[in-house]
Amino acid sequence: MLKDFLYPTGRLYCGDKARGIVPFVRQKIEDFHKGGDLVIFLCDSHRKDDREFELFPPHCVEGTAGAEIIDELPVGKEDLVVKKGRYSGFYETDLDAILKRNRISEVEVVGVCTSICVMDTVGGLRNRDYRVRVYSSGVADFDPQFHDFSLKRMEKIYGAQIG
Repeated sequence: MLKDFLYPTGRLYCGDKARGIVPFVRQKIEDFHKGGDLVIFLCDSHRKDDREFELFPPHCVEGTAGAEIIDELPVGKEDLVVKKGRYSGFYETDLDAILKRNRISEVEVVGVCTSICVMDTVGGLRNRDYRVRVYSSGVADFDPQFHDFSLKRMEKIYGAQIG
């Protein structure tokens, strides 16, 4: 939920459908805050020369406004921000250690893009035996067909609950 993905001026804008999930994501975060639940923001964070830019335009470059969480989302004092350099939230991060340390057994997922970072992270979660719920109202993609396919794949192959 970073500015480069969710603001029309962003370097890799995911489109108006992605903007449409912001109120739902905000509400989920507020609900988790009220319940005292852990909220983790997985954030792309790339070096200027990142090899991912061979596939996608430069985006979420360290230290730029585009790499910041959008202003509309409430980031609480207790929330964790995990910076990642690839699609999966587990690649060269301490996400698994954070989940284990906090005795998390179930993870609820929202964000963009459904067919890239969301699906790769959900696969990583399921491969580590976490129960996963993906909110279809809280995820979006550049491509509606990829979005639909990804939701089906996460449900049928990974066993994620899609709601």
